[in-house]
Amino acid sequence: MAVASLAPLRHRAYLLAWSSAFVSSIGTWMQSVALGVYLTVTTHDPLWLGLVTLAGWLPSVIGSPLGGVVADRLRRERWIQACNLVMAGTSGALAVASLTGHLSPTLAVELAIGEGLASSAGWPAWQSLLRDLVDESEVLAAVSLASAQFNLGRVVGPVLAAGALALGSPGVAFAINAATFVVVVVAFAFVRSAPRPLRTESPRPWRELREGARVAWSVAGCRQPIIAVSVVSLTLSPFIALIPAMAIDVLRAGRFGTSVLVTAQGIGAVTGALAAPAVARRTSRETVLRGSLVGAVLSALAYASAPGLGWAAGALVILGGCYVGVLTGLNTSVQLHAPARERARVIALYQLAMSVAYPAGALVQSAEARHVGVRLVSAVGAGVLGLVALGVVVTRSSWWGASGTPREDAEILAD
Repeated sequence: MAVASLAPLRHRAYLLAWSSAFVSSIGTWMQSVALGVYLTVTTHDPLWLGLVTLAGWLPSVIGSPLGGVVADRLRRERWIQACNLVMAGTSGALAVASLTGHLSPTLAVELAIGEGLASSAGWPAWQSLLRDLVDESEVLAAVSLASAQFNLGRVVGPVLAAGALALGSPGVAFAINAATFVVVVVAFAFVRSAPRPLRTESPRPWRELREGARVAWSVAGCRQPIIAVSVVSLTLSPFIALIPAMAIDVLRAGRFGTSVLVTAQGIGAVTGALAAPAVARRTSRETVLRGSLVGAVLSALAYASAPGLGWAAGALVILGGCYVGVLTGLNTSVQLHAPARERARVIALYQLAMSVAYPAGALVQSAEARHVGVRLVSAVGAGVLGLVALGVVVTRSSWWGASGTPREDAEILAD
């Protein structure tokens, strides 16, 4: 497993990009946990968790497609630096507001909009850059490692967030997050990818976006993962936004419980991300994708019905591993099937699908949780996804084939 999963780290450029992203992920999860605790303790209304999630993700409607256009025109390393400078500013403003006693739920939502816009604009550049930093045979491992570092940050970040909250203010966590964005800016000054032809004609953003959409829809290995990630993000993913409410208002485990649940999901996600390439090598990416989807539905139902913190954390370990298996499988399919010239724009559409469906689902489920409870809402979301997946298997058994890899090709893509 180690050889297949860690092979991309032998490339200096990938190692630099991955390491700085890991540092930033720690800060991101520190801020996410601290902000979730602040909103829950301040308002005791799960709707605010949905609103801040919506504010952070919905700007991708603009940022993601335009970021894809820019990433296909400019050096992606420089664009990533610019976006991280903006995020350093928004997190810094959040820290100042908190430390000076001027933070409010409304202000937190407003700043989340700015940070979400910059993050979504930079994401296509980062994702499309991955394939150029490693060998083609290492793409699945590179995507899995990228997911692993984000989720490893989910393990470390909540622990550090708990320490920051113990100091009396979430502003400390926000300030650390701002500093981690600066680390990315410095690191990417030394990241070098192979030269590639850049578009030199006059910019025509809307035309270029249509070209990317046409390519994404015409290639089954791109179209079907985009549809699939929309469904997963709408039905299952909102459990992430509702973790603080589950810990504090349902399980009565307080801030400590929030950190435990977020960390549990992170442990599972890291394990799943590191295991996926090795399992795909022995079977296929399609097998990993199908198995991860089934496991995600079942573990989400177990999490929704968990009687206590320990059971909930155990279910989240499994859910975290299966969930990341689904997302990395879909992402890898897009990476491998998207043509090089339109890759960033196609990946941007993949992100856009996820970035619209997830906050929409989070907002709807958080609003419903006010009336019927977090448990029932989470269970219904997982159940709907399970029924959709079952329907696809029964009516269109070959649907996942375009996203998967035949057994004889698995070793090539997983090495």
